[in-house]
Amino acid sequence: MGLFKRKTEKKKWSLLKKFLVFMLVLLLLGIFSFAFLLYGPIDSFKNFWITSAMTTMNHQYLAKWFYSDEYINKVLASNSVIEVDESTDTSAIKFKKYTTSIYKNEYDKQILTKDPDNDLYKVIEVSGSGYKGFLVAIYDPSRISIATTKYLGTRGESILTVSKRENAIIAMNAGGFYDPDWNSNGALPHGTVISNGKLVSDYEDARVGGGFIGFNNENKLVLGRMSANEALANGIRDAIEFGPFLIVNGKRSFVKGNGGWGIAPRSAIGQRQDGIVLFLVINGRIPSSIGADMIDLCDVLENYGAYNAANLDGGSSSELVINQEIVNTPVAGGSNGLRDMPTFWVVK
Repeated sequence: MGLFKRKTEKKKWSLLKKFLVFMLVLLLLGIFSFAFLLYGPIDSFKNFWITSAMTTMNHQYLAKWFYSDEYINKVLASNSVIEVDESTDTSAIKFKKYTTSIYKNEYDKQILTKDPDNDLYKVIEVSGSGYKGFLVAIYDPSRISIATTKYLGTRGESILTVSKRENAIIAMNAGGFYDPDWNSNGALPHGTVISNGKLVSDYEDARVGGGFIGFNNENKLVLGRMSANEALANGIRDAIEFGPFLIVNGKRSFVKGNGGWGIAPRSAIGQRQDGIVLFLVINGRIPSSIGADMIDLCDVLENYGAYNAANLDGGSSSELVINQEIVNTPVAGGSNGLRDMPTFWVVK
């Protein structure tokens, strides 16, 4: 019995050693493969890794651990968005009521085929290589406005809180905000904020390109670089400042590399020439949807006919609420993934 027991234990130990060796080999192969991707000849992976990390608020260390500041800056410089140097020509936006069932393409058909019981908006699921999200077509832009936290300058609020207070049918995150420690309370929106024709905040710009993104008194989406006083004088009723601009007057920005923003959750806003407004939110940092880059945003918005379009704050800020329910999959953490923020696009 003793001899049998020793043989059994010896066999078990031998199997354990083989398993440990196998796991060690796997670990070494994993480390080698990762090191090869980080420092090897595949520039696309390094571009993805660095730009994705550097455009987050709390994960920039993932780039800085492995690369020098000089190399990071070099990669960021080779991945950028070169915007169209124009402001919106509002005369090109002509509101239209359709009486025909002839469509330009499948995307146009999706937009113009309204739900029988809902003539205000339509939700369209979108997807591409590595991402999934939601496009909301809003047929009456006069019902779109900017809402803010009621504690502006002190702390932000969640999109659900603001949506309920505003009695909003649709709510989406808007501009960026001052976040020096990557854990701020969303109190200070970057750039100028105009709500209901009044200047409600005017803090330093986010320096992400773009400029004013807002609706004028004719309910046309205006993209342009101007001062707060110029915006008010030009009849801008609701606006934030952010960017980059993706499409201006039907002309698409040139995206160099991946645009310098990496792959992440995204939010964007656009308007077609017929006046229909597009809210776009892309899920990211989850298994079913890694996220989108600037090229993906341009592709989706262009497909659905955006004549003017701009990037909004993304990452953990990308959030979409319809009828007081979270539609996308926010990734800010906590029980519902939401983050306190200062500004929101709402449809009432």
